[in-house]
Amino acid sequence: MNTVLAAEAGSGTARNLTITLFLVFVAVTLAITIWASRQTKTATDFYAGGRSFSGFQNGMAIGGDYMSAASFLGIAGIIALYGYDGFLYSIGFLVAWLVALLLVAELLRNSGRYTMADVLAFRMRQRPVRTAAAVSTITVSIFYLLAQMVGAGALVALLLGIKPGTTFLGMDADTAKVATIIMVGALMIIYVTVGGMKGTTYVQIVKAFLLMTGALVMTLLVLAKYKFNLSSLLGDAAASSGKGSAFLEPGLRYGVEVAGNATQTFYNKVDLLSLGIALVLGTAGLPHILIRFYTVPTAKAARKSVLWAIGIIGSFYLLTLALGFGAAALVGGPAITAQDKAGNTAAPQLAEKLGIDFLGGDLGGATMLAIIAAVAFATILAVVAGLTLASSSSLAHDFYANVIKNGQASERQEVRVARVSALVIGAVSIALSIYAQSLNVAFLVALAFAVAASGNLPAILYSLFWKRFNTSGAVWAIYGGLLAAVLLVFFSPVVSGAPTSMFPDHDWHWFPLSNPGILSIPFGFLCGWIGTMISKESDEEKYAELEVRSLTGAGAH
Repeated sequence: MNTVLAAEAGSGTARNLTITLFLVFVAVTLAITIWASRQTKTATDFYAGGRSFSGFQNGMAIGGDYMSAASFLGIAGIIALYGYDGFLYSIGFLVAWLVALLLVAELLRNSGRYTMADVLAFRMRQRPVRTAAAVSTITVSIFYLLAQMVGAGALVALLLGIKPGTTFLGMDADTAKVATIIMVGALMIIYVTVGGMKGTTYVQIVKAFLLMTGALVMTLLVLAKYKFNLSSLLGDAAASSGKGSAFLEPGLRYGVEVAGNATQTFYNKVDLLSLGIALVLGTAGLPHILIRFYTVPTAKAARKSVLWAIGIIGSFYLLTLALGFGAAALVGGPAITAQDKAGNTAAPQLAEKLGIDFLGGDLGGATMLAIIAAVAFATILAVVAGLTLASSSSLAHDFYANVIKNGQASERQEVRVARVSALVIGAVSIALSIYAQSLNVAFLVALAFAVAASGNLPAILYSLFWKRFNTSGAVWAIYGGLLAAVLLVFFSPVVSGAPTSMFPDHDWHWFPLSNPGILSIPFGFLCGWIGTMISKESDEEKYAELEVRSLTGAGAH
């Protein structure tokens, strides 16, 4: 069984098919973007797609925005390598949507216009709050962008079969990764600057459809292979994983009990809890998800879009179970780690194996591999476009229009600055991604979630539900949570002091947990409370107006 991607016979076919399918996707989405640009005439069109999307369309787009390369490749890989413990990510990401639905979606849609800061600044001083919100939005977005683009570079080298000592179009593996990062960055800049929210939304809808279809077909093939007998599938997965029965039980990766070391065991248990808290609370503070609620015409459509998103995302994460356990059973843990230590290639390897089994021979494997590779590329492109739009919108609408121009900028000026911002943020992301290729992608995504939950979420919830909350509290909450999350991760084993660290040869860590959420999230809420209490500023009339608007939609744009 050949489990090395795009190797030996059929590698040229896989490579050509992958490139062809990817170019077809790019051509279709660029055509959509150019069409959307003709419909984009006002700031509302650029930032919020003219609030013209239905609940179902926005639900599909949210799904497209949320189901990133980390979801498709990462979760399937974690389940393939760690079994039961990998499923924690699926549960965490899905439950997070209940928090977003119950606490944020409708209220945010009713209260704001284009960005998260519109809600925070409604009853506060504009400049400090919008500046803090812009800093937080750009920080979260760039961490997320790095994860996607670094993943794209690594993925391409694998899918094109470029290994040390081999070349493609005269490029070695490192050069090919850099070229891919630049290409993905250039495409995302085009999607955002040309198409705005309308173009980006349609790209995300197309991508969500492709991803769901690809995952569903692979799931059905895995189940058909085992005659829809889940017991046989799980048994084979445990046997092929190299971990035995422990593969189907908790404690293989998270909450590990260390014999004779009660302190480390305690830290492992707390780390598991911290990861869960960050995953569940992070979604409701992710800027590129929050701005999606502004693209629908009514609060009812906002609720509907989140319900559709829960259905789509929930179904997808159930499918990742079959993909993960299927990869463990049919490809095997040792073969997965031989290709990629983090398991990020488990889904493409499974696709290749299913193609060989069901379509016959290396050509069948190459075909399935190419299709799933194209879907993975589509996933990365759609997510980076959404992230770039969120950060450029915040920079233009919050910082330029309301801080620098003090609310006096015209719509035309705002949109022009947003387009320039997308270009600058894209260029910065490309440059950082080229130098960040050795970084752990999962670390970057987890940090983005931790920062969003630590800084953005306390400010949003306090603003919506606490009458006494004021400007000082908002600034303290955002900066306090942001700094706490970043500093704790920097001094954790994720960055130094462990064989799997970013800098394994150095050790400056003193914080024992890999996930800072259990401390940084409460710290963000505490900072918001302290900042509020030390300031006498209060505007109960504005709060009453915000409360009525958030609950009824009266006066919403």
